[in-house]
Amino acid sequence: MTQRALDSSGDRPAPGRPSPAPAPPSGLTASEVAERVARGEVNDVPVRSSRSVTEIVRANVLTRFNLIIGVLWVIMLSVAPIQDSLFGFVILANTGIGIIQEWRAKKTLDSLAVVGEARPTVRRDGTAAEVSVSGIVLGDLIELGSGDKVVVDGTVAEADGLEIDESLLTGEADAVVKQPGDPVMSGSFVVAGGGSFTATRVGREAYAAQLAEEASRFTLVRSELRSGISTILKYVTWMMVPTAIGLVISQLVVEDNDFKDSVARTVGGIVPMIPEGLVLLTSVAFAIGVIRLGRRQCLVQELPAIEGLARVDTVCLDKTGTLTEGRMDVTEVRPLNGADQAYVGRVLGALGASDPRPNASLRAVVDAYPDGQGWEVTEAVPFSSVRKYSGAAFTEDGGGTSAWLLGAPDVLLSDGDPVLAGLGHLDAQGLRVLLLARARGRLDAADAVAEAVPTALVVLEQRLRPDAGDTLAYFAEQDVAAKVISGDNAVSVGAVAQKLDLPGAAHPVDARRLPDDPDEMAGEIERHAVFGRVTPRQKRDMVGALQARGHTVAMTGDGVNDVLALKDADIGVSMGSGSEATRAVAQIVLLDNSFATLPSVVAEGRRVIGNITRVATLFLTKTVYSVLLAVLVVCFQVEYPFLPRHLTLLSTLTIGVPAFFLALAPNKERARPHFVRRVMRYAVPSGVIAAAATFVTYLVARHHYAGAGALGAETSTATLTLFLVSMWVLAIIARPYTWWRIVLVASMGLCFLVVLAVPWLQHFFALKLVGPVMPWTAVGIAAAAAALLELTWRLVGRRSPT
Repeated sequence: MTQRALDSSGDRPAPGRPSPAPAPPSGLTASEVAERVARGEVNDVPVRSSRSVTEIVRANVLTRFNLIIGVLWVIMLSVAPIQDSLFGFVILANTGIGIIQEWRAKKTLDSLAVVGEARPTVRRDGTAAEVSVSGIVLGDLIELGSGDKVVVDGTVAEADGLEIDESLLTGEADAVVKQPGDPVMSGSFVVAGGGSFTATRVGREAYAAQLAEEASRFTLVRSELRSGISTILKYVTWMMVPTAIGLVISQLVVEDNDFKDSVARTVGGIVPMIPEGLVLLTSVAFAIGVIRLGRRQCLVQELPAIEGLARVDTVCLDKTGTLTEGRMDVTEVRPLNGADQAYVGRVLGALGASDPRPNASLRAVVDAYPDGQGWEVTEAVPFSSVRKYSGAAFTEDGGGTSAWLLGAPDVLLSDGDPVLAGLGHLDAQGLRVLLLARARGRLDAADAVAEAVPTALVVLEQRLRPDAGDTLAYFAEQDVAAKVISGDNAVSVGAVAQKLDLPGAAHPVDARRLPDDPDEMAGEIERHAVFGRVTPRQKRDMVGALQARGHTVAMTGDGVNDVLALKDADIGVSMGSGSEATRAVAQIVLLDNSFATLPSVVAEGRRVIGNITRVATLFLTKTVYSVLLAVLVVCFQVEYPFLPRHLTLLSTLTIGVPAFFLALAPNKERARPHFVRRVMRYAVPSGVIAAAATFVTYLVARHHYAGAGALGAETSTATLTLFLVSMWVLAIIARPYTWWRIVLVASMGLCFLVVLAVPWLQHFFALKLVGPVMPWTAVGIAAAAAALLELTWRLVGRRSPT
């Protein structure tokens, strides 16, 4: 190879010529991108917030209870009139409703996810532009700045003080300084500095995408409602199988009756044991919650977050971006030690221009001193939430050099410094104060802070969110403790919290003085409400300490320093304007940046939890009395008292229709734990009383009626008793009464009266009360059962108030 070839290739400079500064990489060309797309080398990643239509249909159709009911429906269509097969059409309607509502929720989630998704900056043909995450191809050059999430695996191409936190992937506590050639993993995030990297693995081959495939897609993990209902259904299956076998043998073998009628009554005993609508209504309640919150620009990335936030008893709030708006204003620059005001302004302008991605504080400086060009940057230290300062060194206009630090005064100055003594009144006003200090040596030296000379104070005013005070008041009313944890000065944070009337804000705590022991730390956090100078690691430790004390903790934030705490909290809430990393780990993203949306999320969660508890009690009461009636029929060797049409009518009027309205109604009851226990302690005695009353009526009727049509009369009398007892259970569950709940219960009773009064409905449902004696006997037995229900519910409520 010739010398000229070596020179032109850039492998080695020609002798006597200085080595030119390397040109920044320009990234892929348009043709190279097209080639990679054609080869399928694109970042095809799983969507976190939604599941496919096929998955929705499969989840609603392919269930074990649908299989059982489907088989029974086919049997009934072949041996009995169509009115005894109505339960199958009800299941079809329920399944269709479930699919449609979940599909609507999917559309809402997907549309919001597009708004909230990260849009990394990719350099192609030398030009930087934002693209969607799925638009990245293998070999793309992706730019990074503070707060950005690494969206695919790669190798660092450029680094300017680049520090990356990999703790969410590796557990490593400290940020890792990256140099060109170092690997970066998807799922990590930038905490300081900037740079770029080349994508080496995309799509499902990327490290975080492999984790996301398992853990970050549409998920129902950690949902007490879902796990509780699964537990209930497991127990129901265990009870149902042996009972159904006994009923089949009893009706088909022991009783010498018409075969088709025996089959119909056997099916009539098995179908009501299945709480088929419970899972449906739970799914619909969640789906409608997602749709309602979507209208408020609230993206729910994991469905249990709706339920989880309603269970929260402690909410940790980052001040900046949550209680205050992200923007700040420079209100005063106060020179120190005789510094020249104009020169200080030049320094601040140069510091602002030295950072390509300034944080909120530095952006306020840039806005106040926009003319920062002209000085050459020779060294830079980006801002870090751990260091609490940033810095840069310059070659000034006249050829002189200087190095500067800008950050927290109580970090850059030693305790007892007279400058700190004069800051108390500024902190007490809730103002943020930065110190500009001149560094004596290199900025990355261990003693850079120790030798810094104070030059000026920069006073920043923070704008309070107009809705923050009302939201904090809401949490206080709901007995949810609010803790403000911020990296700012504790006194300043306390002053901001006092303006919002937060209880305990008058006694802020400097987190640097918190004990390291988790239990002692939890005690301090429980006793106080405002904490300043909190590091990102401490935020995470504080969340963990509260959780160790049994608290359910929500964390809100928008900055990269909140990521670790958001990830570990039971519920993470991010602002839509927050960093990519923050939005990625949060379960709930407030896309309109409105803190006032949180009460709506809490209200939706309480509606879901409280109403599903009510509805589950209705469904499980039916399961209990159905199983017990079948057992009694087997033991007494009598015909099953009901045809499928009778229980379809009762289920529709006392459970199906009322449950739908009750599940979607407003409910402000505080969420309580132990879902299964609270449901079963009411459902079991209610089901036992309903079954006992019904069977007693049935036995009395068997002795009263004789001859042709006796079985029909006995069935009608037993149906009347079961309907009245079930209506009383519904009336208890509908409390406290409102006008629409009274109308709901009354209208269900009226519908049953219409069935008894209209001849063709009597014939259709095979219901006809014969004579005055047994119908009034049925009413009397139902009244006694209702009184026993009232007594039982009061006793259970007194013994187990929670």
